[in-house]
Amino acid sequence: MRRIITAAALVASALLVAASASAAPKQTTFAQQLRIVHDATAKYVDGLGRAKADGYVILTKMIPDMGYHFINPTIQGFDLAKPPILVYEHSGSTWRLGALEWVFPKKPATPPVAGAKYGAFPAACQYKDGTFVPADAQSKCAMTAPATGAAFSFWHGPLVTLHIWAWYPNPLGVFSGVNPLARPYDQG
Repeated sequence: MRRIITAAALVASALLVAASASAAPKQTTFAQQLRIVHDATAKYVDGLGRAKADGYVILTKMIPDMGYHFINPTIQGFDLAKPPILVYEHSGSTWRLGALEWVFPKKPATPPVAGAKYGAFPAACQYKDGTFVPADAQSKCAMTAPATGAAFSFWHGPLVTLHIWAWYPNPLGVFSGVNPLARPYDQG
């Protein structure tokens, strides 16, 4: 357990060093750096209301061992204090923030976070209700989601993903794309 806590502290330190470079003047202590990351996203932890008020909209319905993804399309670039995607766990009427996510068209030449590990998301048609349908070209996207009838929103090519499980423990690591501890929420 001590090794896990030490490893988590080292990873968090690396994350926070990167965050302090873009979010605030250079910070000198771990506690100050940790405060930057947590302060930036704490307002979203216990529900969707604030996230929606700040421009986040459904991106994907439940992805097993991950959660529901909400995107703020106005956020561009990489900034740990401004994640473009929030990943929520859902149970009954409760929504709880679990992870933050950034996407890239290709793997960054220089990792934006020390020790970053990446995942992948296929090219897909995205629909207004969070439905997505893998498709290698926009021309293959139906104007409404085949299963739900939701309106087409946008298409994207294959993406490189970076998850940070900042608000929910993950035995596979802070950067893992999936989290077995989120499995109980897979049913929504």
